[in-house]
Amino acid sequence: MQEKNKNNELQQILRIDGHIQDIYLAVYANKLLLLDGCCRPDVELVLATIRNILGREISQLKAVIVTHMHADHAGGAAYLKKHTGCKIISSNKPTQWYGGLNGRVEYLLDLSLSYFVAYRRGRKFKNLNYPAELKADILVNDGDAVPMFEDWQIIETPGHTDRDLSVYHAKTGKVYVADLMIKLENRRRGIRFVAPYNIDDPVAYKKSVAKIKQYHPYKVMMAHGGQTFVEQATFDDLIKMTPNKPRTNKDVYQDVVFRMMTTRKPKK
Repeated sequence: MQEKNKNNELQQILRIDGHIQDIYLAVYANKLLLLDGCCRPDVELVLATIRNILGREISQLKAVIVTHMHADHAGGAAYLKKHTGCKIISSNKPTQWYGGLNGRVEYLLDLSLSYFVAYRRGRKFKNLNYPAELKADILVNDGDAVPMFEDWQIIETPGHTDRDLSVYHAKTGKVYVADLMIKLENRRRGIRFVAPYNIDDPVAYKKSVAKIKQYHPYKVMMAHGGQTFVEQATFDDLIKMTPNKPRTNKDVYQDVVFRMMTTRKPKK
């Protein structure tokens, strides 16, 4: 009985520097859980980490959570399953995020923005294409324990999209929030926390931030910004700063074009 409990105890959460986002791998004695589906180019990185850093068989990767369908959160899931046989876990929604003609257009727009983010980060060009339709093995709802990893709890935190998931580990007080909040840091403005640019539903987003606040997490793990302690007042500030209207890909592209025009180097 003691041996069984030991096998189910979280040993560490390994952070991996991904193509355009942070990757978190929950490590146990004989199994592994990836807290998000990462980018397609990250697949080999994750597999190499399992083999070379942890000294494990890749078959120990038992599950990958897909928190939402953007390229840096779902892009590697199907390929990881192909290599390891892991289960894909995602939100219990009756429709595909990128379903229909409009959905496919949004997929292409989101994909092009991922390429732009990689370019801004100075990454080498890599193929980010991935299936627009997610074939999940396990669908979960708010409050569910993560299958095979019952010490993790699913928290539905929609707003960025209609199906965002966060994952909470009560024993350590750590929560992975994917894109719910982003940490930015520069010399002029210091450290600040902001909402993702795309916000599908501002009302739902604000409720999701308040929901995470109620857990009083010891550490918040973000896809963009690493992990850190977040003051309770920071959650309130984030809610106050969130726009009341949705921010769509159209708004994102207008902002990108404006930034490119205003930062263009003058001709010599």
